[in-house]
Amino acid sequence: MRFWTTICLLLVLSVVGLTYEIAAGRVLAPFFGTSLLTWTAVIATVLAGFSLGNALGGLVAERAHDAAARSVRTALIATAVLMAVSPTVLGVLYAMGARGTGGMLLTVFVAFFPASVLISFPSPFLARLAVEARPGHEGSSLGLVLAAGSLGAILGAILAGFVTLPLIGSAATFAACGAATLLCVPFIRGGGERGSIVTVVAAWAMVAASMATGPVCRYESGLSCIDVARRGSAIHLYSDRTAQAAERVTAQGQAPEAQGDLVMSYARWIWARMDRDLGPAPTVLFIGGGGYTLPTRLLDSRSEAKAVAVEIDPLVTQVVRETLPGAGAMIRQTGYDALAGDPESEGRLGIVHADGRVYINETERRFDAVVMDAFSSGSVPAHLATIETYERLKATVDGPVYVNLIDAPDGRLARGLHAILDQLYAHVEAVQGPVSPRGRANIVLAASDTPLAALEALPAGYERTRIGPARAFTDDRGWVGHR
Repeated sequence: MRFWTTICLLLVLSVVGLTYEIAAGRVLAPFFGTSLLTWTAVIATVLAGFSLGNALGGLVAERAHDAAARSVRTALIATAVLMAVSPTVLGVLYAMGARGTGGMLLTVFVAFFPASVLISFPSPFLARLAVEARPGHEGSSLGLVLAAGSLGAILGAILAGFVTLPLIGSAATFAACGAATLLCVPFIRGGGERGSIVTVVAAWAMVAASMATGPVCRYESGLSCIDVARRGSAIHLYSDRTAQAAERVTAQGQAPEAQGDLVMSYARWIWARMDRDLGPAPTVLFIGGGGYTLPTRLLDSRSEAKAVAVEIDPLVTQVVRETLPGAGAMIRQTGYDALAGDPESEGRLGIVHADGRVYINETERRFDAVVMDAFSSGSVPAHLATIETYERLKATVDGPVYVNLIDAPDGRLARGLHAILDQLYAHVEAVQGPVSPRGRANIVLAASDTPLAALEALPAGYERTRIGPARAFTDDRGWVGHR
């Protein structure tokens, strides 16, 4: 085999390996969320697979050329199949009851470890061929082998994060990884390669068939996996299988003339607080656009009110425009780009597609209140749950802060956020919604420097709750996700 052919094969396999690793973290989110724990599990599992694959491949590379070539071709074919079916394996394990941290660790290992071993298995054999192809230049040949592996890792990360996951989704990305691996098989010569033709054809069929299961969700980007479903008189929007928003509709699928109560109970409590606390013409910041239902309700109820909604994923805004008639109409009628437009001459709903923390750090606008309702899967992003975030908010927002969480009753996230608010504000109120079978509930906090007037009633299933003391989260020591 020619030297540069070997280097290209090493490069391609390294690209595939890193693309697969990042896609594994993305496809895991609809089932187990996105947190420091899930990414740690994925990275550790895949790197462990790479390590074992290199070790086993090194043993095989010492064999006679034909025997080693046969083993490498077999490994590549098996890699292609395992990569393509990884989302299916993940879904099957979840359906069988894999839950919690233990279920997540088991699922990551079963779904992603075998392919991670096999994708690195050919590397020592290819490195041997590269060194043998240039006698007397062993040092530079080995350096180029290592460089190809590193460069491939960089290209794989870029390809997954900026191209395949945003454009074609996770299921198609896994199938593409399998297809790219199969394309390498014909270049591994020796050891009766004709005998593997039938196996290769079967592998191509399985890779193609893996696409028949369809995407993981209806709408997918590199950041979100979104589904929309109509249930009774409401349209529900889910992100990574977590209920994100809901909106009432008529039998014809239109927004009712009078919006009435918000569908989701936590949103009804936040709105009741806002309606009680704010004046006739407030400017409110919403970190987390979600279904845009709270901004829509604010602007519907107060003709002089203004809102800025910061939503990290443009796909969420697009889906809301297409599927939620009330919020979609509000976006079309009065939405504008709050980073490019002039709030004095544009509409009433400013939309910012950016990370919430970045906007909080950089904005020069002032607000009368803020609603913190940003989620990554079923939890608050760690960098939005720190005292530094809320210190910056207090310097920007003149009035109350409303925070929506999903946590166990008196859980670590709720205690950490409550400690932050208690440290910065004179008055903090907490309510808790019904506890789900998984032991979690919406815990909603309100904080203000002025007393919070009592509400006449709480949504069904909600009650005031006491949050225990804890250490306030910081940028240095923050929230790591649900355990």
